[in-house]
Amino acid sequence: MWGRNVYDSISKFLQFQLTVNVVAVIVAFTGACITQDSPLKAVQMLWVNLIMDTFASLALATEPPSEALLLRKPYGRNKPLISRTMMKNILGHAVYQLTIIFTLLFAALQRDQRPQDPRREERL
Repeated sequence: MWGRNVYDSISKFLQFQLTVNVVAVIVAFTGACITQDSPLKAVQMLWVNLIMDTFASLALATEPPSEALLLRKPYGRNKPLISRTMMKNILGHAVYQLTIIFTLLFAALQRDQRPQDPRREERL
C-alpha cells in the first residue's frame, strides 16, 4: 500500500514540477527575446522555485494511503515514470499558464507604449 502511494505522490510531484519549470523557461526565454529584458529577474526566479518546491513537497507528504490502492494492479517495472496522460496534462497546463502570462505581459507592454494624455499629467 505504501509503495503505490509513494509512486503516486512522486508522479504528482513530477507533473507539478515539470509544468512549473516548462512555463518558467519558456517565459524567461521568450520574454528575453521579445522584450529584450527578462520578465523574471534572477531573484524572482529563485523565489518562484522556492515557493513551488514548498508546495510540491507538501503534496508529497500530505496524502495518506487508502485501501483503494490495493485494488489497483501494480505498475510494471518497465512502465515509464512520465506516462502519456501525464505528458498531456503537463503540456495542457503549461499552454494554459503561458496563455495567461503572455496575455498579461503583452497587455502591460501595450499599455506602456500608448501615448500619454498631456492633460492627465497636468492633473497629477
